[in-house]
Parts: sequence; structure tokens; C-alpha cells
Amino acid sequence: MKTLIGGAVAAVLGLIGISIWWQPFFQLLAGTIPVMLLAGGGLALYLGFDELKDTWKKGEDVEAATDDPESYKTKIDELEKKIETLESKKA
Repeated sequence: MKTLIGGAVAAVLGLIGISIWWQPFFQLLAGTIPVMLLAGGGLALYLGFDELKDTWKKGEDVEAATDDPESYKTKIDELEKKIETLESKKA
């Protein structure tokens, strides 16, 4: 309950303060908005570039995996032979 009353008092005092000092408030607002846009844009550029680098790395991994399908076929054949020998030993 104390928080609710404190919040209401703070909101009323804030409205009174803005109505009295509206010019300095808008001057401060006009000075901070470009700085916040610059910081937000820089952060968005950094995160976008980082995501793009991750995409490039994933693309290289996919290309490396699909470079030589014959090697995978030989490995599969070897594993199938090993499975057959193990199954014949069980029986």
C-alpha cells in the first residue's frame, strides 16, 4: 500500500514538474533522443554483423560436410561390414 501511495505522489509531482519546467524538460529530451538513437543503432549494427558472421560460419560447415560424399559412402560401407561381422559372431 505504501508503494502505491508513493507511486501516486511521485506521478503527481512529476506532472507538476513537467508543467512548470516544460521547456528545460523538452530541451533535455531533445538532447538525449539523438544519443539514444545513436547508441541503439550502433548496438543493432553490432548484433546484425555478429549474426551475419554466425551465418557465414554455418555455411562453411555445410559446404565442408557436402564436399566429398564418396568418403561418407565408404565409411558407411565399412560400418555395415563391421555390423555384419558382429552379428555373425553373435549367431
